Amino acid sequence: MSETLDPVVPRFSIIVPVFRVQGFLRECMDSVLAQDFTDFEVIAVDDCSPDRSGAILDEYAARDERVQVLHLPENVGLGLARNAGLAKVRGEYVLFLDSDDTLVPGALGALAERLDTTGSPEILIFDYARTYWDGSVRRNLLADRLDESGAPSFALAERPEILDLLQIVWNKAYRRDFIEEHGFTFPVGYYEDAPWTFCTLITAKSIAVLDRVCLHYRQRRQGGNILRTTSRKHFDVFDQYERVFAYLDAHPELSRWRPHMFRKMVDHYLTVLDKPGRLPQNATAEFFHRAARDYRRRLPAGFVRPAGVAGGKYALLAKDAYPALAGLKVAGKVQRTVRKHAGKKVRQAKKKAMDLRYQALLRQPLDENLAVYSAYWNRLPACNPLAIYEKAKELAPHVHGVWVVKQQLADSGEIPAGVDHVVLNSPRYWEVMARAKYLVNNVNFADGVVKREGQVHLQTHHGTPLKSMGVDQKRYPAAAKGMSFRKLLARADRWDYSLSSNQHTTEQWERVYPCNFESLDAGYPRNDVYYRASAQDVLDIRERLGVAPGKTAVLYAPTMRDYQVGYVPRLDLEKISRELGEDFVLLVRTHYFYDQDTRLQELQERGAIIDVSGHPVVEELCLAADALVTDYSSIMFDYANLDRPIINYTDDWDTYVRSRGVTFDLLSGKPGDTPGVLATTEDELIDAFRSGRWDDERATELRAAFRARFCQWDDGHAAERVVRRVFLGQETAPEPLPQEERTVAPAPRAAAAAAGLVKLPAPRTSADADAAGSGTSGPSGASDVEMAG
Repeated sequence: MSETLDPVVPRFSIIVPVFRVQGFLRECMDSVLAQDFTDFEVIAVDDCSPDRSGAILDEYAARDERVQVLHLPENVGLGLARNAGLAKVRGEYVLFLDSDDTLVPGALGALAERLDTTGSPEILIFDYARTYWDGSVRRNLLADRLDESGAPSFALAERPEILDLLQIVWNKAYRRDFIEEHGFTFPVGYYEDAPWTFCTLITAKSIAVLDRVCLHYRQRRQGGNILRTTSRKHFDVFDQYERVFAYLDAHPELSRWRPHMFRKMVDHYLTVLDKPGRLPQNATAEFFHRAARDYRRRLPAGFVRPAGVAGGKYALLAKDAYPALAGLKVAGKVQRTVRKHAGKKVRQAKKKAMDLRYQALLRQPLDENLAVYSAYWNRLPACNPLAIYEKAKELAPHVHGVWVVKQQLADSGEIPAGVDHVVLNSPRYWEVMARAKYLVNNVNFADGVVKREGQVHLQTHHGTPLKSMGVDQKRYPAAAKGMSFRKLLARADRWDYSLSSNQHTTEQWERVYPCNFESLDAGYPRNDVYYRASAQDVLDIRERLGVAPGKTAVLYAPTMRDYQVGYVPRLDLEKISRELGEDFVLLVRTHYFYDQDTRLQELQERGAIIDVSGHPVVEELCLAADALVTDYSSIMFDYANLDRPIINYTDDWDTYVRSRGVTFDLLSGKPGDTPGVLATTEDELIDAFRSGRWDDERATELRAAFRARFCQWDDGHAAERVVRRVFLGQETAPEPLPQEERTVAPAPRAAAAAAGLVKLPAPRTSADADAAGSGTSGPSGASDVEMAG
């Protein structure tokens, strides 16, 4: 294998057109930049993408000089975006890579080696495999066309079966001088690959093949593929074959290929006609008649139709007999219906089982001024839905909100006064679910809920994902626990909006929930309180919790473990409390999936901790705490808004990663990944507080980077942005404030000092720092705080 080292002429130029792919773009770019063959350049073309794809490309360009980014001023479409990249290439060979696809490891090295052994052909064709959301991989069915036996390179006339391969550009390497000599460019419109592929193949004097999968072709469940789009733009196929035959007219030496191009044209037209969902229903006849006109106009002398059903369709086009074709399609539909009879029986049974009253309600008009809210599987009003509910009452008072709760909560009297609510599965529940214009939840509504046309479903989520979510969980059986991923995605198919508080989250949701929602990059409404709470609010919360003004309150909030059953304490809380001393108080909150723990109650009775597991508002606990100790819980991302110390106790990181999977390396120690001090043993955790490392300069720097990355759009106005966009149909406004302009709730010590309850310590000296290093109280230790008066 040779590797060209000339920096001016890389071996490969890889053109990556980019439009609305932020959920998949990093995977695409990483697959290229991680190749062991390194002599290449990447020309990434941002086709005026409305998401943050362009910003992601700029990140890669800043890190790797092989990446060049072109930002187009307006959206021009796939073909012209590729042309923009072609104008910049310098490489010996040109590759095209769609921005949701990936190169397999070793692909570029294999291509370079094959090019060497085949004498630098004008075109090298390699194989690909389709990849699906469920993790399955299926190789190209026509892989046998890439048999490497025989001559190393050849002209198309020697192996015309190559034309049977899918007419795509991204499974080929093109010699740049060949492209430039013949002036090949891409046209506008759908099916832009067809004229490029056919015209290059019939023109090339030397073609080689590589019988190896070098590219993974992502099969999107929804969106991202013109083949799954119902549109009149499928009529563009006529223009594309007009270009193919115009090329033949201009090159009479290629006339031998007219019968082949005619066959490819007719097959393509029939594919568009046959595939359901491509053409609008009222456009099918028009498309057929145009196809029939092209058939008669371009029919080569002596052309022999294929045999069988395909030949029958050719004959119908020749006669422009659309009614007969429609009859064939009906007959085929009947056959398909018979084959799916068993599946239909199952669906019919489910339909009969559905409550008849609900079916009747689904036929009634939507109530344009009704919104249904739910949080945490129909628990008490909370989280993002509650913040949106409260803001909607202010900005959209015409929209009446109703909460879904479980029967036991409705009976408990815990629901706040004045909150309209329905009990899950009650008659009124089915009524509001059927008729509400807006559905707001931080998890999914039940499978039996039908998403009606005109309803707006807002998925708010309830955390930033460190752990693997969505289809990524397929790789972690302990986390999936027998989950049906098809049902999961069917539920996600109902989302119209997916709420996010940072770019990391947006990219994760779009990748692991491959559905057709719109990302709403507004921030988490539940975090607005961190920018609106006053010093008195902080003091009042601490007083209700029983935290004295001079105490340093440490909130311990671990997450659940998929590999364990029930709550398993990971810390000796009594020891921690004793070792930290009487100036500290531990607020302990177990995950809401766990029942109340009697051991925590016993510790609370002995005064070792304050058990806040049952406290209904976690945001209040965060406001009350001087510091957070957690492990992998998403609470750290929310708490970072407060710019207070975060300590991660990560004694089982390796086990957690193997059992659940993570989206980034929390323990890397890099700015943006790690929020502060890390501890893997109880002694390390205790020392972090005693030494002052929990809030020293290094911890502060890490916290600032973490906050910048994960509190990207949280500024106190997230709920307003959501309500204006979803309920009022306005643009997402106001724009998030720059971090330096945001005013966060005061820390407890500052709040107490402002109220005259304590005195803040004097500025630290170098002697203080030396003492801290010797194990005395740290820079933010409670012993530095004097009680006022």
